[in-house]
Amino acid sequence: MTALDTTNHHSTILVVEDEKYVRESLTAYLDDIGYRVLEAENGQTGLELFRSQRPDIVMTDLRMPIMDGFSLVEAIRAETEFTPIVVVSGVGAIDEAVRAMRLGAWDYLSKPIVNLEELQITLERSLERARTKYELERLRRHLSDGTLDDETAFSSIITASPRMRTLFLYLESVSPSRQPVLITGETGTGKELIARAVHTLSGVRGPFVAINLAGLDDVMFSDTLFGHQRGAYTGADRAREGLIRQASGGTLFLDEIGDLSPGSQVKLLRLLQEGEYLPLGADKVQKSGARIVAATHSDLKAKMEQGAFRPDLYYRLYSHRVELPPLRDRSEDLPLLADYFLKKSAILLGKMPPVAPVELFRYLAAYRFPGNIRELEALIHDAVARSVSRNLSLESIVAAIGSDLRSPVALAQVESPCKVCPFAKKFPTLKETEEFLVTEAMTLAGSNQRLAATYLGITRQALNKRLSRADP
Repeated sequence: MTALDTTNHHSTILVVEDEKYVRESLTAYLDDIGYRVLEAENGQTGLELFRSQRPDIVMTDLRMPIMDGFSLVEAIRAETEFTPIVVVSGVGAIDEAVRAMRLGAWDYLSKPIVNLEELQITLERSLERARTKYELERLRRHLSDGTLDDETAFSSIITASPRMRTLFLYLESVSPSRQPVLITGETGTGKELIARAVHTLSGVRGPFVAINLAGLDDVMFSDTLFGHQRGAYTGADRAREGLIRQASGGTLFLDEIGDLSPGSQVKLLRLLQEGEYLPLGADKVQKSGARIVAATHSDLKAKMEQGAFRPDLYYRLYSHRVELPPLRDRSEDLPLLADYFLKKSAILLGKMPPVAPVELFRYLAAYRFPGNIRELEALIHDAVARSVSRNLSLESIVAAIGSDLRSPVALAQVESPCKVCPFAKKFPTLKETEEFLVTEAMTLAGSNQRLAATYLGITRQALNKRLSRADP
């Protein structure tokens, strides 16, 4: 199975037609609309060209000498199920078209072809179907065997999470597509790292160009992305090349796409649908050669339902979509990330990496991390900067986290199921209730009094007094 080029600007089409005038006319038209055209005057020559050139799509007449179109369809389909075949049958010869479709053709046109727009739409529709079929098969294969073809593409993402691994498999499957990729997730979850991985996996040779769209009005959006001609507006004393042009042949990463104004949404939709844009002050439409990857922390569906985001743009962006899990749902990654940031911060600060106490990971696992990985890095960096001994000081981390912890019940469900309440058969006394809660909090905190006190909503000193009273 080979990758498919599904845009007519680069696709190769094999035209098999025994009538020279018809073949040359089709070739001229297809060449004009952007196809690379291969010609064959019969099915045998067409099959040889197919095997040597592997075109993206085949268009063939049915009635030909040496090898007819039926035999050609059957031969190609025996070798691959992914190459679309469009057959051309005589007017009224529906039975021939039906026979060819049963052999494996995907679509048909009536001869003579007079509606060139119908021809173009039929070819593009077949290529789009081929792309979808190819990507679904690639995704199925990846998910079934669980192996990545290119592990290095995700080397900058530190994780041991099975959920993240599943996302990697999906992204590797869809990255060769030219369709947009939408990355959603909370702030600080690593959306740009994922976008760079998609860029690497896409195999494009152009650069990775990133822009944050938050705060851009319509004019700034158009000027930044599309550029402008000299004299487009007051102060435009020279032409400006937009980011779309800079990203040609590569990837344009649009961060915080949920913040786009309605006017900018219309312009972006045209870019995604037609691959076209108009620089400010220009009369000639430009073609885009950039792959679009977008990201947002917003709930685009909710914005769409509220009328703040265009439905057509919403569905266009959802061709391929991944949602990155928050750090609190990736607890297995906390030790890996903390160790990485400890070493990174130590290098930046010119220190030896301090030793992290065991309690660090209990605090991190108990915290909600609203800022996700970015917040974890900031916490670790600050702690390393404040440490004056070989051991990492937890004071700044404890102060930053405060009482903003995950529910003790929820944490217990993750780490160890809560014991059954011992008060099922009788109403407890205050002393019994207090002793039970103190014991549970200490168990949950791994005997760390400071963390247990945070769970109970009291000071460490108050907890210490209660523990002292409980000692025989």
